[in-house]
Amino acid sequence: MMHGPLTHGRRTGGPLTRKQRLRQLANVLNASTPLGLVLAGLAGTRTFRGPRGLIVATGYHWRLPVAGAFTVGNVVIFRADADTASTGHALMDHEERHSTQYACLGPLFLLFYFAAAAWSAVRYGDPASGNPFERHAGLEAGGYVDRKLQDRRRWHDRSRGPDRGHRHE
Repeated sequence: MMHGPLTHGRRTGGPLTRKQRLRQLANVLNASTPLGLVLAGLAGTRTFRGPRGLIVATGYHWRLPVAGAFTVGNVVIFRADADTASTGHALMDHEERHSTQYACLGPLFLLFYFAAAAWSAVRYGDPASGNPFERHAGLEAGGYVDRKLQDRRRWHDRSRGPDRGHRHE
């Protein structure tokens, strides 16, 4: 059941921008938002209107995905309760970027996302560091550590050698 225009006592923001309305429409037409609502319903979450045209679903308890939050279309699905979910502004911004990615790619986003996550897991040991969708959404905002940056620093330190880059004559 979708609750009114308030997100747990907080206004969801002003009127939607043209881009937010377009994203909302695209995600309905490409079936990703309906898919997100079906998933949220099957998982027994509580849904309500969120900020910027998003729909927030809370109380997700299935084992996969492991993330604290994930997005399907305009539906942002949280493991947390509504109070906790509505205080995570950086995470909501991160998930909103994924919603825009869905608007551009439709359900194909899932195929591309999982392929990028698999490559990242093989290359960096986690599904986010080398995943362009996560990097674009903001790794830190999504709660990820940038292992790609750590890997680059390690490589740079090794290339400088034990003398730390000083020239010997």
